[in-house]
Amino acid sequence: MNYSADGTYLLLEGHVELEKYRYLYFIVSFTVYLLIICCNAGVIVIVLTVKKLHEPMYIFITALLLNSLFGTTVIYPKLLGDFLSESPGISYEGCLIQAFCIYTYGVSEFTLLSAMAYDRYVSICKPLQYPTLMNMSTVRKLLFICWFVPFCEIGILVILTYRLKLCRFKLERIYCSNYAIVKLSCGDTTVNNSYGLFILVIAVFPPVIFIIFSYVRILSVCLKNSKEFRRKALQTCFPHLFIFISFSVTSCFEIINSRLEGNVPHIVAMIMSIENMVIPPLINPVIYGLKLQEILKRIKTLFSGKKRISF
Repeated sequence: MNYSADGTYLLLEGHVELEKYRYLYFIVSFTVYLLIICCNAGVIVIVLTVKKLHEPMYIFITALLLNSLFGTTVIYPKLLGDFLSESPGISYEGCLIQAFCIYTYGVSEFTLLSAMAYDRYVSICKPLQYPTLMNMSTVRKLLFICWFVPFCEIGILVILTYRLKLCRFKLERIYCSNYAIVKLSCGDTTVNNSYGLFILVIAVFPPVIFIIFSYVRILSVCLKNSKEFRRKALQTCFPHLFIFISFSVTSCFEIINSRLEGNVPHIVAMIMSIENMVIPPLINPVIYGLKLQEILKRIKTLFSGKKRISF
C-alpha cells in the first residue's frame, strides 16, 4: 500500500492479536451488532405501529434508538470487514466521514437526552401546560435541533481537520476519531485543538447542566406530592436517568482514553474506545422496553400471542 504524503490511506493498528483471534472477534462483534439491531428495531417498530404510543415521550425514545442504530452502523460493518482483512485500513476521506458520523452520533445523543429531560420536566412540573408546550410542532422542532446543530458543529470540526497535512499514516485505533487523525499531522493544530475543546464544552456541559436542573425540579415536585404520584413520575424518569448516566460515563472514558492514548495499556485503551458503541445501544432498548409499562405491555402481547395488538 502507498502511504504517500497525500494521505490517501490509513492503517488501523489498534487491533489486539488480530491474527490469533480474528474469527472470535468477528463472531462476538457480529452477535452484538445483531442484538443491537434487533433490540432497537423491535422497540422502534412497536412505537411506530401502536397509535397509543404516538406521544412526545415515545417519539423521543424512537429518535434516541434510531440514533443508536446510526452510530453502531457507522462502526460495526467496517469493523467486521477489518477482522477478516489482512491489513485493516481506510481511506483518508472515509476516515474523516466515519469520525464525523461517530462524533455526530455522540453529540446528538446528549442533545436528545436533554430534549427528553425537557419533556419529562414539563410533563411532571407543568402538567396543565404540557399539551401546549409539547405539541407535535414543538417535538419536530426539537428533533431538528437535536440533529442539525451537532451536524453543523462536527462538520466544521472535520473541515478543519481535512485542511491539515498528514505526515504519519498509522492510527493506533480500531476506528477513526477526529483527535487521532489530528495527531497524525505535522503542522500547527492549535485551531483544531481549540475548536475541539470548544465543541466539547458547548456540546456536553449545557445538556448535562440542563438535565441535572430538570431532575432537581422534578424531585422537588415529587417530594410535595403523593406516594402514587412519585411512583408514576419515577417510573417514567428512571430509564432516561439511567441511560443518561451510563452514556455520560462511557463518553468520559472515551474522552479520557483519546487524550491519554499511548499512556495506558493498549488492551485497556481499546476496551474504553469501543464500550460507547456497545453498552448504550444495547441497554437503551432493554431499559425502555422493561421499565416503561406501555412498551413492556406491547412486547408481552407480541410474544404471548394471546391477543391481537390494537393499532
